[in-house]
Amino acid sequence: MFDFLKNLLKTSNDSQIRKLQKTVEQINALEANTKKLTDDQMREKIAELRKRAQGGEALDALLPETYALVREAGVRVLNQRAFDVQLIGGIVLHQGRIAEMRTGEGKTLTATFPAVLNALPGKGVHVVTVNDYLAKFQSEWMGKVYRFLGLTVGLIVHDLDAAERQVAYAADITYGTNNEFGFDYLRDNMVTYKERMVQRPLNFAIVDEVDSILIDEARTPLIISGQGDKSTELYNRANQFILTGLTEAKEDKEDREGGLAVEGDFLRDEKDKTLSLTERGVRKAERFFGVENLTDPENQELYHHILGALRAHKMMKRDVDYVVKDGQVVIVDEFTGRLMVGRRYSDGLHQAIEAKEGVKVERESKRHDRHGQDRGGGVQRHLQAGRRHHPHQPAHDPQRHERRRVRHDEGQVRRHHRRDRQAPRHRPAGAGGHGLRRKERAAQRHAGPPGRGARGAERQVP
Repeated sequence: MFDFLKNLLKTSNDSQIRKLQKTVEQINALEANTKKLTDDQMREKIAELRKRAQGGEALDALLPETYALVREAGVRVLNQRAFDVQLIGGIVLHQGRIAEMRTGEGKTLTATFPAVLNALPGKGVHVVTVNDYLAKFQSEWMGKVYRFLGLTVGLIVHDLDAAERQVAYAADITYGTNNEFGFDYLRDNMVTYKERMVQRPLNFAIVDEVDSILIDEARTPLIISGQGDKSTELYNRANQFILTGLTEAKEDKEDREGGLAVEGDFLRDEKDKTLSLTERGVRKAERFFGVENLTDPENQELYHHILGALRAHKMMKRDVDYVVKDGQVVIVDEFTGRLMVGRRYSDGLHQAIEAKEGVKVERESKRHDRHGQDRGGGVQRHLQAGRRHHPHQPAHDPQRHERRRVRHDEGQVRRHHRRDRQAPRHRPAGAGGHGLRRKERAAQRHAGPPGRGARGAERQVP
């Protein structure tokens, strides 16, 4: 069965390659005449193709001649002649499809072909990479080809101001990271005057390492935020409360009958990566902060800070989730392991970690959506590495453990009811009953966490 599917997919792929090979033959047929052109004549040819593209001629009709010119430019500037497989990859990218190429097949050079072709109408092309280093390196290396053909090249990196970004986006081909392009798009949706926008209307983009950017990094929602005005003192007080020594509640024998352990100050939910205070922990907090009822609505912010400090101490690990560098807490990217300088966790978590590590606690900021509306909520500057729940869902619930108790009791009743109706006459030893539930709970306790929750990216409004 698997061999059949494999052969079917292989046959389909080979059929697509054969169709593209006809276009490659047209490009190869132009190679001899293209080699005879001088450098100035090649630039004149590109200028002529520009006029034809801007006059409305289809880019597919200009593809063979354009690709032949780009390949010859690569030979003269980089001493690299693109192979047929790279031409096929360039055609696939121009068609808006994904081109999977092995290591060493020259993906960087391959991207120059559709980049030049789609830059001809003068509407701009974005080449999206995973980090600033690759964006800078590729723009300098492949930029030699583009400039040789008379095209301009821009680079978007973190420290550019608005005027510099406008110049970079006005270039024929612009390199940058997905986060930079995304944040600039959000900022453009917040400006008051059109003249302050930095991006042009979106035209064509080539995405490097598409699996990382459109799958892994796509879990990162981009959120713009502004400076908040709340005091940071509560973070330090919440941190002092955690340092008094809170113990984690463990399951005991009563859990078998539907109860939850109370011999501890907080509960940990490994599946949802959340923490909550037990009744004993709530009483401790009420005594420490001098409040009568921690679960009252007016104490919601206090409870949120306590949970943030608890998570900073019990879940966030130094040199794994973050590092402390030059007096600042710097996030470690969970996908690449790189330091995400200038980005911050959301919902007060970053401030809680700063209080834990004894560095300066920065103020919270207010979040804005892509239309610039204030969403509040104490979201942090630069990066939201956020919650798994809906953004409008409360960040905590003082009664959560009580609802868990009720759901557990209801589940026990339903399971007993099903066993009464469907119990077999001859049950193997060890099946069903409390023994089976003990095994299930043991398997759940030893099972690893399902993975981190979705992160979010947030940047400060300049």
